[in-house]
Amino acid sequence: MKLSKKKELAQKRRWRIRKKINGTAARPRVCVRFTNKNIHAQCVDDENSHTLLGLATTGKEFKEALPNMAGADKLGTAFGAKVKETGITSIVFDRSGRKYHGCVKAFAEALRKEGLQF
Repeated sequence: MKLSKKKELAQKRRWRIRKKINGTAARPRVCVRFTNKNIHAQCVDDENSHTLLGLATTGKEFKEALPNMAGADKLGTAFGAKVKETGITSIVFDRSGRKYHGCVKAFAEALRKEGLQF
């Protein structure tokens, strides 16, 4: 089954970004994915192919959080706090082919407010 042109171009953007960024145990990659109903974020060590931490708006504490600016800010604050608890202070941010604008920017700024460097 052939992908639509829009999905094909989005996948090419993801691959192009992933060629350039790589997460390590000391400085993991934080990737964020927005769907129509939820936001998913995870912290990944690419050297060992291991997910260190994951959080999404599907949990009970984010029941009213939508995939909009407010939801991205709320999830970013909670995710940043959990990352800091594990002792990680520096990350690599993966925007998954989306523009650094709107919800992606709100999520990233919430991480920065929690004290993460990227």
